[in-house]
Amino acid sequence: MIDRRILTGFELWFILVILLIQGMGVLSIFSVTYNPEAASGLPVYAKQIAWIAIGWGSFLLFAFYDYRKMTRYSFPFYGLCIAMLVLVLFFGRTGGGAQRWLSLGLFNVQPSEWIKVSLILVVAKYFSGRQQQRGLNLASLIAPSFLLLVPLLLVLKQPDLGTALAILFLFAVMVFLAGFQSKRVGFSALISLMAFPFVWEIFWNSLKDYQRNRLSTFFNPSQDPMGVGYHALQSKIAIGSGGLLGKGLWGGTQSQLKFLPEGHTDFIFAVFAEEWGFIGVLVLFTFYFLLIAWAIRVALRAKDTLGSLIAGGVVAMLLFSVLVNIAMTAGVAPVVGVPLPLMSYGGNSLVTTMATLGLLLNIRTRRFMLFY
Repeated sequence: MIDRRILTGFELWFILVILLIQGMGVLSIFSVTYNPEAASGLPVYAKQIAWIAIGWGSFLLFAFYDYRKMTRYSFPFYGLCIAMLVLVLFFGRTGGGAQRWLSLGLFNVQPSEWIKVSLILVVAKYFSGRQQQRGLNLASLIAPSFLLLVPLLLVLKQPDLGTALAILFLFAVMVFLAGFQSKRVGFSALISLMAFPFVWEIFWNSLKDYQRNRLSTFFNPSQDPMGVGYHALQSKIAIGSGGLLGKGLWGGTQSQLKFLPEGHTDFIFAVFAEEWGFIGVLVLFTFYFLLIAWAIRVALRAKDTLGSLIAGGVVAMLLFSVLVNIAMTAGVAPVVGVPLPLMSYGGNSLVTTMATLGLLLNIRTRRFMLFY
């Protein structure tokens, strides 16, 4: 049941920042995919607008329903996501060298995106009920580690390296926020270093050939400029050619002449940078900074441990996606297929991001309520 008292803490500037980032994304998608001679059908930018509308629906759902009541269903939700990840391995649709989607007729579901939301909720629920004055020890991490490892292995099996790294990062951040004992950090780091060669061997063998090539080509893109290194090189050219003010809408040579692959999805930042230049990028960075800074503030000022952990997980998810996407398009990180939040084309990524932003607003507004 929706409590109208939560409107007390509703911040319109937060909504405006989200809309502005989404607007920049739609403009970039429109520019790079527009083709007046294309066959009839809904254009890509129109599909993105439709997904934005659905995303705002998920935002409102996750913003108004009490997050404490929501976490009561976190384990069933997590179980549903795991079941969908298993189904993907047998009945999933393949695209871009990976089997990641379940077809539901009118649209496709990407369970690897929803597992991030469910993992945030279930880990926050687990740790919030097990607070200790001296902090968490290694034994207390055994059960939540299984919550991480099951989806991690299923996502790597697809394979989806970007999402696997994202859930690993957000889990590590949430463990730290839950109160992992500082004295154990050094010991854990030592154990991790000792186990690294064995873990790396398992990790490397689990990758597909094209993923191994991406990682090796990252250190020297010029070794395969027309193959694996093509994406990174063309992306860097696009970003650099934007200059100070950019080339304007439809003015980018790399994007308009289709030298830049996947310009409307993973490499949308390169398209935006080429068309709007350094000034446009600076504005975009400012919007993302405001969004993430606000999210950190929500985590620090949450009314309870549960809210703080959920907000911390959302911050980790957003920060990872923004930094890794921009880093890989700029050529300073391997290409791992991480979309830019709120900008890249893709319904599942957009809807789940809006859901987590709704969670942030939920936690923020309920801080002003005396009773739940």
